[in-house]
Amino acid sequence: MGQNVATLAVGDLYLRIWDVGGQHALRGLWQHYYAACHAIVFVLDSADVGDADVGRLGGAADGGAALDTGRLEECRLVLEDVLFNADAEGVPLLVLANKQDREDCVEVVRIKEGFVRKVFEGEKGGSLRDSRVLPCSALTGTGVEEAVEWICSRVKWNKESRPPVMR
Repeated sequence: MGQNVATLAVGDLYLRIWDVGGQHALRGLWQHYYAACHAIVFVLDSADVGDADVGRLGGAADGGAALDTGRLEECRLVLEDVLFNADAEGVPLLVLANKQDREDCVEVVRIKEGFVRKVFEGEKGGSLRDSRVLPCSALTGTGVEEAVEWICSRVKWNKESRPPVMR
């Protein structure tokens, strides 16, 4: 039905993870989770974001190649909507650049420059937020441990400074 729930024991923490579907029809449900969350993990398919030259901006007028940002632009708009929601204010954000095991993936540094920086510097990005972009591969497991460690450290801090509103 577009969501899965799992509870993981990680050291002295129990993480309840809500995996909500990214399909357009399900995005309206996301806002119901923000007030009760300690962290947001935004998973980006780095093999399906358009042109591999994400970090290059410019068009034919300045001699640069036009940037195909179809999927990446859609992801940027979706992430901006998440961050603009008042209930998500101050919630740490982890962007996982998935499928880094593929040869045709966009590198994390380019995702940071062509996507994440635009989100935080855009008109909706305004507020300071604890965030990180990490490479990962759901297929090989690469980067998952580092992602979990980052989330755990933020959850420990965030549960004290921003207790969730339970509905």
